[in-house]
Amino acid sequence: MLMMKLATFLLSTAALFVSLTPLPAQAQVRAEAPAAQADAAFATLPGRWVRPDGGYVINIKRVDASGKLDAAYANPNPLPFARAEAAWDGKTIKLFFELRAGGYNGSTYTLAYDPAADVLKGVYYQAVAQQKFDVFFTRAK
Repeated sequence: MLMMKLATFLLSTAALFVSLTPLPAQAQVRAEAPAAQADAAFATLPGRWVRPDGGYVINIKRVDASGKLDAAYANPNPLPFARAEAAWDGKTIKLFFELRAGGYNGSTYTLAYDPAADVLKGVYYQAVAQQKFDVFFTRAK
């Protein structure tokens, strides 16, 4: 009888221990998957993008996993972006660029990446004139 009680105690202790032991490998793989998907999708963005209606250029050098863009603007002289970032909006990659130099103070581009056409399209807000324009950029080959 004592042996049965001891065996029951040991089995219930072992079951409790197993149920409390975390499974870190599975949790880590699931947590890292979205970042890996974002990296792969953002990898399509680097390049030289030209706005055909005026020769304006967005040059995207790099995109980090958080969506921060290493990018510059030219019209035709180079201007730095005060802010340049990419983010997911559902299944669409959205890009936001803000200029704060050379007569463009507060002007922005709000663009979406169209993978089928390989274009960036959206709205340019010209802050000085307070006007919005539909625009698109094609990738320079």
